Amino acid sequence: MKNMKWALLLLLAISTKAIAQQNFELPLWPNGAPNSNALSGPEKGVAENRVSNVSKPVLMVYLPKESNGQAVVACPGGGYSFLAIDREGFSWAPWFNEQGIALIVLKYRMPNGHRDVPLSDAAQAMRIVRQHAAEWKINAEKVGIMGSSAGGHLASTLATHFKADTRPDFQVLFYPVITLDTSYAHLGSRRNLLGADTANAEMIKYFSNELQVTALTPPAFITLSDDDKTVQSVNSVNYYLALKKNRVPAEMHIYPSGGHGWGFRDNFVYKSQMTTALKKWLEVMNKQELK
Repeated sequence: MKNMKWALLLLLAISTKAIAQQNFELPLWPNGAPNSNALSGPEKGVAENRVSNVSKPVLMVYLPKESNGQAVVACPGGGYSFLAIDREGFSWAPWFNEQGIALIVLKYRMPNGHRDVPLSDAAQAMRIVRQHAAEWKINAEKVGIMGSSAGGHLASTLATHFKADTRPDFQVLFYPVITLDTSYAHLGSRRNLLGADTANAEMIKYFSNELQVTALTPPAFITLSDDDKTVQSVNSVNYYLALKKNRVPAEMHIYPSGGHGWGFRDNFVYKSQMTTALKKWLEVMNKQELK
Protein backbone atom coordinates (compact mmCIF):
# COMPACT_ATOMS: atom_id res chain seq x y z
CA MET A 1 0.00 0.00 0.00
CA LYS A 2 2.85 2.36 0.88
CA ASN A 3 4.59 1.58 -2.42
CA MET A 4 1.40 2.35 -4.33
CA LYS A 5 1.08 5.67 -2.51
CA TRP A 6 4.61 6.68 -3.47
CA ALA A 7 4.01 5.54 -7.04
CA LEU A 8 0.91 7.76 -7.26
CA LEU A 9 2.79 10.72 -5.82
CA LEU A 10 5.62 10.21 -8.33
CA LEU A 11 3.15 9.99 -11.20
CA LEU A 12 1.46 13.19 -10.02
CA ALA A 13 4.82 14.96 -9.80
CA ILE A 14 5.78 13.83 -13.31
CA SER A 15 2.38 14.90 -14.71
CA THR A 16 2.59 18.30 -13.02
CA LYS A 17 6.08 18.85 -14.41
CA ALA A 18 4.93 17.87 -17.90
CA ILE A 19 2.05 20.36 -17.76
CA ALA A 20 4.41 23.07 -16.53
CA GLN A 21 6.73 22.37 -19.44
CA GLN A 22 3.83 22.76 -21.89
CA ASN A 23 2.88 26.24 -20.59
CA PHE A 24 5.58 28.71 -19.62
CA GLU A 25 6.85 32.26 -20.07
CA LEU A 26 10.02 33.59 -21.64
CA PRO A 27 11.43 37.13 -21.50
CA LEU A 28 11.39 38.72 -24.92
CA TRP A 29 14.58 40.70 -24.40
CA PRO A 30 16.59 38.88 -21.69
CA ASN A 31 19.58 41.14 -22.30
CA GLY A 32 17.56 44.32 -22.58
CA ALA A 33 15.52 45.77 -25.44
CA PRO A 34 17.19 47.89 -28.11
CA ASN A 35 14.64 50.67 -27.57
CA SER A 36 12.35 52.07 -24.88
CA ASN A 37 8.75 53.19 -24.60
CA ALA A 38 9.70 55.46 -21.67
CA LEU A 39 7.28 53.70 -19.32
CA SER A 40 8.30 52.64 -15.84
CA GLY A 41 6.78 51.23 -12.71
CA PRO A 42 4.72 48.05 -12.27
CA GLU A 43 2.36 46.63 -14.84
CA LYS A 44 -1.30 47.42 -14.35
CA GLY A 45 -4.15 45.01 -14.87
CA VAL A 46 -7.60 43.92 -13.75
CA ALA A 47 -7.81 40.20 -12.98
CA GLU A 48 -5.48 39.52 -15.91
CA ASN A 49 -8.18 40.71 -18.33
CA ARG A 50 -6.32 43.84 -19.32
CA VAL A 51 -2.65 44.62 -18.95
CA SER A 52 -1.02 48.00 -19.40
CA ASN A 53 2.22 49.79 -18.59
CA VAL A 54 4.26 46.89 -19.96
CA SER A 55 7.96 47.69 -19.94
CA LYS A 56 9.29 44.11 -19.83
CA PRO A 57 7.60 42.14 -22.62
CA VAL A 58 7.29 38.36 -22.42
CA LEU A 59 6.18 35.40 -24.50
CA MET A 60 3.45 33.24 -22.97
CA VAL A 61 4.05 29.84 -24.58
CA TYR A 62 1.36 27.15 -24.88
CA LEU A 63 2.54 23.95 -26.55
CA PRO A 64 0.24 21.14 -27.71
CA LYS A 65 0.75 17.57 -26.56
CA GLU A 66 1.04 16.49 -30.20
CA SER A 67 2.34 19.08 -32.62
CA ASN A 68 1.35 19.42 -36.26
CA GLY A 69 4.31 21.74 -36.80
CA GLN A 70 2.45 25.05 -36.86
CA ALA A 71 2.81 27.92 -34.41
CA VAL A 72 0.93 31.19 -34.03
CA VAL A 73 2.22 34.33 -32.33
CA ALA A 74 -0.82 36.18 -30.95
CA CYS A 75 -0.89 39.97 -30.52
CA PRO A 76 -3.84 41.07 -28.35
CA GLY A 77 -5.51 44.38 -29.06
CA GLY A 78 -6.27 47.37 -26.90
CA GLY A 79 -5.78 50.47 -29.01
CA TYR A 80 -2.02 50.48 -28.36
CA SER A 81 -3.00 51.54 -24.83
CA PHE A 82 -3.48 48.19 -23.08
CA LEU A 83 -3.66 44.48 -23.95
CA ALA A 84 -6.89 42.46 -23.89
CA ILE A 85 -4.66 39.54 -23.04
CA ASP A 86 -7.38 37.05 -22.11
CA ARG A 87 -10.03 36.95 -24.85
CA GLU A 88 -7.57 37.93 -27.59
CA GLY A 89 -4.62 36.04 -26.14
CA PHE A 90 -4.38 33.06 -23.83
CA SER A 91 -8.09 32.13 -24.01
CA TRP A 92 -7.28 30.87 -27.52
CA ALA A 93 -4.61 28.46 -26.26
CA PRO A 94 -6.77 25.34 -25.68
CA TRP A 95 -8.40 25.69 -29.11
CA PHE A 96 -5.10 26.03 -30.95
CA ASN A 97 -3.49 23.25 -28.93
CA GLU A 98 -6.39 20.94 -29.83
CA GLN A 99 -5.45 21.49 -33.48
CA GLY A 100 -1.83 20.60 -32.68
CA ILE A 101 -0.78 24.24 -33.02
CA ALA A 102 1.50 26.02 -30.57
CA LEU A 103 0.17 29.37 -29.39
CA ILE A 104 2.62 32.00 -28.24
CA VAL A 105 0.95 35.07 -26.77
CA LEU A 106 3.06 38.20 -27.09
CA LYS A 107 2.74 40.58 -24.15
CA TYR A 108 4.23 43.47 -26.05
CA ARG A 109 5.11 46.99 -24.95
CA MET A 110 2.76 49.88 -25.67
CA PRO A 111 4.30 52.48 -27.97
CA ASN A 112 3.56 55.50 -25.79
CA GLY A 113 4.39 57.53 -28.90
CA HIS A 114 7.52 55.46 -29.65
CA ARG A 115 6.30 53.91 -32.89
CA ASP A 116 9.15 51.45 -33.37
CA VAL A 117 8.61 49.63 -30.06
CA PRO A 118 5.66 47.27 -30.79
CA LEU A 119 7.05 46.24 -34.18
CA SER A 120 10.46 45.45 -32.69
CA ASP A 121 8.73 43.25 -30.08
CA ALA A 122 6.71 41.38 -32.72
CA ALA A 123 9.80 40.83 -34.86
CA GLN A 124 11.76 39.53 -31.88
CA ALA A 125 8.92 37.14 -31.03
CA MET A 126 9.20 35.59 -34.49
CA ARG A 127 12.95 35.19 -34.06
CA ILE A 128 12.63 33.52 -30.67
CA VAL A 129 9.94 31.08 -31.81
CA ARG A 130 12.07 30.01 -34.76
CA GLN A 131 15.16 29.71 -32.57
CA HIS A 132 13.22 27.25 -30.38
CA ALA A 133 11.53 25.46 -33.28
CA ALA A 134 13.25 22.10 -32.82
CA GLU A 135 12.84 22.15 -29.04
CA TRP A 136 9.14 23.04 -29.29
CA LYS A 137 8.51 20.64 -32.20
CA ILE A 138 7.64 23.48 -34.56
CA ASN A 139 8.36 23.77 -38.28
CA ALA A 140 10.29 27.04 -38.53
CA GLU A 141 8.64 27.68 -41.89
CA LYS A 142 5.11 27.42 -40.49
CA VAL A 143 5.07 30.21 -37.93
CA GLY A 144 2.24 32.71 -38.34
CA ILE A 145 1.23 35.99 -36.71
CA MET A 146 -2.24 36.68 -35.32
CA GLY A 147 -3.67 39.96 -34.15
CA SER A 148 -6.93 41.49 -32.98
CA SER A 149 -7.94 45.15 -33.35
CA ALA A 150 -4.76 47.20 -32.71
CA GLY A 151 -2.97 43.86 -32.35
CA GLY A 152 -4.18 43.26 -35.90
CA HIS A 153 -2.43 46.44 -36.91
CA LEU A 154 0.76 45.16 -35.29
CA ALA A 155 0.38 41.74 -36.95
CA SER A 156 -0.25 43.27 -40.38
CA THR A 157 2.62 45.71 -39.83
CA LEU A 158 5.02 42.81 -39.33
CA ALA A 159 3.44 41.06 -42.33
CA THR A 160 4.22 44.08 -44.53
CA HIS A 161 7.42 45.43 -42.91
CA PHE A 162 9.35 42.24 -42.18
CA LYS A 163 13.04 41.52 -42.55
CA ALA A 164 14.54 38.28 -43.84
CA ASP A 165 14.37 36.52 -40.46
CA THR A 166 11.05 37.93 -39.23
CA ARG A 167 8.58 37.29 -42.07
CA PRO A 168 5.48 35.47 -40.81
CA ASP A 169 4.47 32.48 -42.90
CA PHE A 170 0.80 33.45 -42.62
CA GLN A 171 -1.36 36.05 -40.87
CA VAL A 172 -4.67 35.79 -39.00
CA LEU A 173 -6.45 39.08 -38.40
CA PHE A 174 -9.55 39.71 -36.27
CA TYR A 175 -11.38 43.03 -36.83
CA PRO A 176 -7.96 44.63 -37.45
CA VAL A 177 -6.88 48.22 -37.45
CA ILE A 178 -5.07 48.50 -40.79
CA THR A 179 -4.83 52.14 -41.81
CA LEU A 180 -3.73 55.33 -40.09
CA ASP A 181 -5.49 57.49 -42.67
CA THR A 182 -7.70 59.82 -40.63
CA SER A 183 -10.71 59.25 -42.89
CA TYR A 184 -11.23 55.74 -41.48
CA ALA A 185 -8.47 55.05 -38.95
CA HIS A 186 -9.06 54.07 -35.34
CA LEU A 187 -7.91 57.39 -33.99
CA GLY A 188 -6.94 56.10 -30.54
CA SER A 189 -4.57 53.54 -32.04
CA ARG A 190 -3.13 56.16 -34.37
CA ARG A 191 -2.60 58.66 -31.56
CA ASN A 192 -0.99 56.12 -29.22
CA LEU A 193 1.31 54.78 -31.94
CA LEU A 194 2.43 57.99 -33.60
CA GLY A 195 1.86 60.54 -30.84
CA ALA A 196 -0.74 63.27 -30.70
CA ASP A 197 1.15 65.95 -32.61
CA THR A 198 4.09 64.25 -34.30
CA ALA A 199 2.43 62.34 -37.15
CA ASN A 200 3.39 63.39 -40.66
CA ALA A 201 2.35 62.18 -44.08
CA GLU A 202 5.34 59.87 -44.41
CA MET A 203 4.68 58.14 -41.06
CA ILE A 204 0.98 57.80 -41.81
CA LYS A 205 1.69 56.16 -45.16
CA TYR A 206 4.35 53.87 -43.68
CA PHE A 207 2.00 52.50 -41.03
CA SER A 208 -1.07 52.34 -43.28
CA ASN A 209 -0.58 48.70 -44.11
CA GLU A 210 -3.01 48.52 -47.01
CA LEU A 211 -0.44 50.69 -48.82
CA GLN A 212 2.50 48.45 -47.93
CA VAL A 213 1.33 45.11 -49.34
CA THR A 214 3.61 43.41 -51.87
CA ALA A 215 3.72 40.03 -53.55
CA LEU A 216 5.85 38.83 -50.60
CA THR A 217 3.20 39.62 -47.99
CA PRO A 218 2.12 36.30 -46.40
CA PRO A 219 -1.32 34.71 -46.94
CA ALA A 220 -4.09 36.12 -44.78
CA PHE A 221 -7.24 35.02 -42.97
CA ILE A 222 -9.37 38.05 -42.05
CA THR A 223 -12.58 38.05 -40.05
CA LEU A 224 -14.75 40.84 -38.70
CA SER A 225 -18.31 42.02 -38.02
CA ASP A 226 -20.18 44.30 -40.41
CA ASP A 227 -21.63 46.29 -37.51
CA ASP A 228 -18.25 47.07 -35.93
CA LYS A 229 -18.50 50.70 -34.81
CA THR A 230 -15.00 50.83 -33.29
CA VAL A 231 -12.84 49.83 -36.26
CA GLN A 232 -14.53 50.46 -39.60
CA SER A 233 -14.86 47.40 -41.81
CA VAL A 234 -13.21 49.27 -44.69
CA ASN A 235 -9.89 48.65 -42.89
CA SER A 236 -10.18 44.94 -43.62
CA VAL A 237 -11.80 45.38 -47.04
CA ASN A 238 -9.05 47.63 -48.36
CA TYR A 239 -6.37 45.33 -46.98
CA TYR A 240 -8.04 42.35 -48.66
CA LEU A 241 -8.19 44.24 -51.98
CA ALA A 242 -4.50 45.14 -51.68
CA LEU A 243 -3.66 41.49 -51.07
CA LYS A 244 -5.66 40.42 -54.11
CA LYS A 245 -4.05 43.12 -56.25
CA ASN A 246 -0.67 41.64 -55.35
CA ARG A 247 -1.92 38.05 -55.83
CA VAL A 248 -1.47 37.16 -52.17
CA PRO A 249 -3.85 34.34 -51.11
CA ALA A 250 -6.49 35.68 -48.74
CA GLU A 251 -9.76 34.61 -47.18
CA MET A 252 -12.16 37.07 -45.55
CA HIS A 253 -15.33 36.51 -43.52
CA ILE A 254 -17.66 39.38 -42.66
CA TYR A 255 -20.39 38.45 -40.19
CA PRO A 256 -23.54 40.58 -40.02
CA SER A 257 -23.31 41.28 -36.29
CA GLY A 258 -21.01 40.94 -33.33
CA GLY A 259 -19.55 44.40 -33.00
CA HIS A 260 -15.94 44.71 -31.94
CA GLY A 261 -13.62 42.86 -29.60
CA TRP A 262 -15.27 39.45 -29.36
CA GLY A 263 -12.05 37.45 -29.47
CA PHE A 264 -12.71 33.94 -28.21
CA ARG A 265 -15.84 34.86 -26.25
CA ASP A 266 -18.78 32.47 -26.43
CA ASN A 267 -21.26 35.35 -26.75
CA PHE A 268 -20.09 35.99 -30.30
CA VAL A 269 -22.97 34.28 -32.09
CA TYR A 270 -20.86 33.33 -35.11
CA LYS A 271 -18.05 31.83 -33.06
CA SER A 272 -18.56 28.26 -34.27
CA GLN A 273 -18.68 29.32 -37.93
CA MET A 274 -15.60 31.45 -37.45
CA THR A 275 -13.53 28.78 -35.72
CA THR A 276 -14.61 26.15 -38.26
CA ALA A 277 -13.47 28.38 -41.12
CA LEU A 278 -10.21 29.21 -39.36
CA LYS A 279 -9.50 25.55 -38.62
CA LYS A 280 -9.97 24.61 -42.26
CA TRP A 281 -7.81 27.50 -43.47
CA LEU A 282 -5.00 26.60 -41.08
CA GLU A 283 -5.16 22.99 -42.26
CA VAL A 284 -4.80 24.17 -45.87
CA MET A 285 -1.88 26.41 -44.89
CA ASN A 286 -0.20 23.50 -43.16
CA LYS A 287 -0.34 21.38 -46.31
CA GLN A 288 1.06 24.08 -48.58
CA GLU A 289 4.62 25.13 -49.24
CA LEU A 290 4.31 28.74 -48.20
CA LYS A 291 7.72 30.06 -49.15
